Amino acid sequence: MEETELAWTADQVLALAPDAASRTAGARLAARAAWSGAGASAHAVWGLCAGSGSRPYQTVVDLRGPAFSCSCPSRKFPCKHTLGLLLLWAAGEAGAVPAGAVPPEWAEQWLAARAKKAEAAGARPGAQEEPEPAPPGAEAARRRAERRAVRVEGGAVELEQRLTDLLRGGLAGADRAGYQPWDEIAARMVDAQAPGLAARVRALGSVPVTGGDWPSRMLEETGLLHLLARGFLGRERLPPPLAETVRTRIGFTVDSAELLSGPRVRGRWLVLAQYDTADERLTTRRIWLYDEESARFALLLSYGAAGRAPELTLPVGSVLDAELAYHPAAVPLRAVLGTVFGTSGPEGVPRGGSVGAALDAYGAAIADDPWLDGYPVLLTDVVPLPAQDHWQVADATAQEAAPLTGADRYWRLAAISGGHPVTLFAEVGPSGLRPLAAWSGASPAPLAV
Repeated sequence: MEETELAWTADQVLALAPDAASRTAGARLAARAAWSGAGASAHAVWGLCAGSGSRPYQTVVDLRGPAFSCSCPSRKFPCKHTLGLLLLWAAGEAGAVPAGAVPPEWAEQWLAARAKKAEAAGARPGAQEEPEPAPPGAEAARRRAERRAVRVEGGAVELEQRLTDLLRGGLAGADRAGYQPWDEIAARMVDAQAPGLAARVRALGSVPVTGGDWPSRMLEETGLLHLLARGFLGRERLPPPLAETVRTRIGFTVDSAELLSGPRVRGRWLVLAQYDTADERLTTRRIWLYDEESARFALLLSYGAAGRAPELTLPVGSVLDAELAYHPAAVPLRAVLGTVFGTSGPEGVPRGGSVGAALDAYGAAIADDPWLDGYPVLLTDVVPLPAQDHWQVADATAQEAAPLTGADRYWRLAAISGGHPVTLFAEVGPSGLRPLAAWSGASPAPLAV
């Protein structure tokens, strides 16, 4: 009697995942565009997934074990490519994973080797057998990840208690307490392997010395820090994109090679701005890119040791024909640079929008990611104007305006403008727009130094 093709559900596939991150990564690869040469028989599913190298990853699943094989270097088992292929197959989209196909040679060789092994052991290929061992180091990596999650949870709970004590005692004396208590809390967060929380605690401790209405700003930052700690403690109940955002803000990282092995976005990326920030430990370079066709921004981050410039440098105004891979997030902005197919000069001034539309976009982004430090906006036909105690940028009709931050850039922007409308690229934050580049010709003039 001929065997019929086995049928799985998405829940059955996700139950195989070694952790939540693998489930999320696999779901992103469950798209027809990520796969080529996919097919399924009564006992197997196979396909090719493009990675960061020239050769795609070969993924095959024996549905009767189940057992898995993938040529990717991941230490997780099953890997995200296996999960993505199975999810795509389970979805049953017409033509995505054709049924009744003949396995390619590389898949057939692996399936035949499994059948031969089962025959030698006196069992049919579909019989239950001992699971294949996880790749070397996979179990150790899983245990390390679990231990770190427990440490971070402990740090988040301790931080919650510290913030409770702060608010219970009131903010009035925070400026007299000095920085030492905050430095101590930050050190505790470093011990808990939560560098993102540590950085935000340090920033919170420096608020009282900024002057002005610092209690209001401190209350805002305390609320965001509380929200981040609570978000991590309740991450299992969050939507996957928001959960990934929380993990990133806490300080968890995703390997660039792993990102580039997944979906990538190709475009003609205009380099809008590049600038460095530094502290006693690290120099961080921020490079903003923009693909006009898709109206999509991307942020590349590069790091160097204290006193050393990061390696990645892209000339402002150049255009890259390149692939990028975005970090998973509720508001996808940060990306890693993949293959660069060519470079050229600017092709004209990019199209932007109004001040009002930019502020609306920022508001929507903040609703999805409350911890955003800066949201990119491109404005067309705006004029920098001095106000009573600050500068602002207004639409040419002067109907909508927003305050500017970064006093060192005001006069440079005013000189480029000369009182005439310009195209402006800026980062929007809680205090206003931070100008980074302006166009007086075809190329952007950098404002960030």
